[in-house]
Amino acid sequence: MRLLFRFAIAGVIASYVWQSAWAQDLAPRAYVIAPIHSNAVTLSYGFYSGNLDFGNVPITDATARASIPVISYFHSMNFFGRTASFVAYLPYGVGNFQGKVSNSETNAYRSGLLDSVYRFSVNLKGGPAMTIRDFQKWRQKTLIGVSLRVVAPTGQYDPTKLINWGNNRWGFKPEIGLSRRGGHWVVDAYGGAWFYMTNPEFFSKNQFNPAVSKQTQAPIGAFEGHLSYDVKPHLWASLDGNFWFAGATSLNGVENPSSTLRSSRLGGTVSFPVRKHQSIKLSYSNGTYIKYGGNFQNISVGWQYSWLGRPK
Repeated sequence: MRLLFRFAIAGVIASYVWQSAWAQDLAPRAYVIAPIHSNAVTLSYGFYSGNLDFGNVPITDATARASIPVISYFHSMNFFGRTASFVAYLPYGVGNFQGKVSNSETNAYRSGLLDSVYRFSVNLKGGPAMTIRDFQKWRQKTLIGVSLRVVAPTGQYDPTKLINWGNNRWGFKPEIGLSRRGGHWVVDAYGGAWFYMTNPEFFSKNQFNPAVSKQTQAPIGAFEGHLSYDVKPHLWASLDGNFWFAGATSLNGVENPSSTLRSSRLGGTVSFPVRKHQSIKLSYSNGTYIKYGGNFQNISVGWQYSWLGRPK
């Protein structure tokens, strides 16, 4: 029983790994503005493959492979004279988890919705709300913006199972971002923190734990940076990196100190137009330093259709 509960404390990371795989994403030009009434629908596919590190918990040879398609919708607007935008993401996951618990082989397959994500951002400096005519005359210098990302507990979750796509809790990430353009070069830097509500039913009501257990997680600090270059209008490439830390988990008030995160990723992104309203984005990233959690390689491709006002 003691071993099972140590496994349970770590088990949340098996689902959190997938959450962090896209919640701790690398998003260049996230604070670059668009003219008001801009819209975009994006279909993307990400493949994740790698190892899991559970610290001093007796879980070894843990690996995971997952495919995560995502559909998202973007809309820009006038917010008290400043440029603002709203984005909604709906991801779906199919994946396999494998590992040994005290030399006993354990396998799990999951297919279902991940938690949905919503982001609202507003520009504070350098980006007044503009129509398409004004936007065509405008030239970016320094932009400063803030955003709030919300993760809603809408994903697949069964409290009797240890590994789930959803986390059965709300998450909030306030963030501040800076974007500075100089000629063909754009430098982006973001800083924020994740705050999570309590999961009221974590690995509960089963043969190992007939009671109800509560799982909590400390805040996670996150920093992100990008250096991108415009080859020509609408064709650009970037070098991406991030770092996040803290976030120790607790079960019924008992903290697992080995679950403290301290990780970073490096990667690259290329975006290019294919037609007037369409573009393709390719990206790759890999873990550079992983203290606890998932060390994944990620390859993703996305197709975007954008328009002003009504679809054309």
